[in-house]
Amino acid sequence: MAETPGTTRRAPAGAAVLREDVTDAIRNAVFEELAAVGFARMSIEGIARRAGVGKTAVYRRWKSKLALVLDLVTAVAVQGLPAPATGSLHGDVRALLEVAAHALRHPVASQVIPDLLVEAARSPEIADAVKAALLDGRQGVAAVVVREAVARGELPEGADPDRALDLIVGPLYWRLVVVRGDLPKGYLDGLAASAVAALKA
Repeated sequence: MAETPGTTRRAPAGAAVLREDVTDAIRNAVFEELAAVGFARMSIEGIARRAGVGKTAVYRRWKSKLALVLDLVTAVAVQGLPAPATGSLHGDVRALLEVAAHALRHPVASQVIPDLLVEAARSPEIADAVKAALLDGRQGVAAVVVREAVARGELPEGADPDRALDLIVGPLYWRLVVVRGDLPKGYLDGLAASAVAALKA
């Protein structure tokens, strides 16, 4: 039936309207709760209490604490995607390192990812979810970078995107997440040059 001019469409009866300010409050509460108690001890009740909402508000948005945390991790992991397109392998690798460094220095990475990896060692479900959130998107980016480099003649046919990802992001992850060291001036430039040299070897 056509609407009468000048009238506004109403939401269907019973439809849940998710307020963005409530969603933001819950996300902020997750960061605080993870920093305070870690993933294993974190609870929907604790998150709701910090956010000043009922548990129902959390469950309307996420079915579990794992789904909630992985949603936040995924949001950080995909920042800066799609793949860089600078026109050179070195430029693409350097751009990818910049994006990865930004993501790994984010509070989600520094506080949440190491904790999730510990949990992943105990739970295949968490391991699969973490892999999907953190690795799958990066593998796709690495595949594009390698494919474009092969097309330009910078890498040989059959170059392995998984090896490329290991060489590009592995050292950066070790320094920022495991060692928790700073990045000296020129570090990303040097790492980009080393990764490109290793890929071409």
